[in-house]
Amino acid sequence: MATSTTPSLLIIFSFALLQMTMLAADPDILTDFIVPANATRGVDGNFFTFTGLRALFGADPPTTFKVAKVSMAEFPALNGQSVGYAVLQYPAGTTNPPHTHPRSAELLFVIDGTLEVGFVDTTNKLYTQSLQTGDIFVFPKGLVHFQYNADPQNSAVAISAFGSANAGTVSLPNTLFVTGIDDNVLAISFKTDVATIQKLKAGLAPKA
Repeated sequence: MATSTTPSLLIIFSFALLQMTMLAADPDILTDFIVPANATRGVDGNFFTFTGLRALFGADPPTTFKVAKVSMAEFPALNGQSVGYAVLQYPAGTTNPPHTHPRSAELLFVIDGTLEVGFVDTTNKLYTQSLQTGDIFVFPKGLVHFQYNADPQNSAVAISAFGSANAGTVSLPNTLFVTGIDDNVLAISFKTDVATIQKLKAGLAPKA
């Protein structure tokens, strides 16, 4: 009996894997582009233009790490196009903390300054690199990675390109210590005490 059902189970399992693989990337669309359902006017060149980065030019440099995202949320014309963008500004000595993008790899282009970058693969091997202006580094899809401006005096700027209109960002510090995970669970997981976990949570708590 088991022998006769095995091929059917394998077929079902194969289809399930195929479906999971297909869902792991932005879906293909059957039109040239997607207009939001709540659009109140006809589509023209303005729909395909994003002006949200203009404010970066001529502005005072930020005092903390700052990301200007260009994803589907900010730029609806990206829906269905499988691309996204971000401009990252790193004041001297700042970091983009360890995080992941569950739906896309990230291609980082340093356009000013220097950065220390790295990612950790699924075998817990760390890959690091020192990037100069003009260098490009790829962070594989879904892997934990970071960037750090180790220069104590000069800022850095980079541009990130994504193969998704909604790459998503999972910040490890915030996910672990700001979302309400039980202190005892975290203390056991990190082999420390509850008091230490509470200090970490207090340091990451949103400013009032």
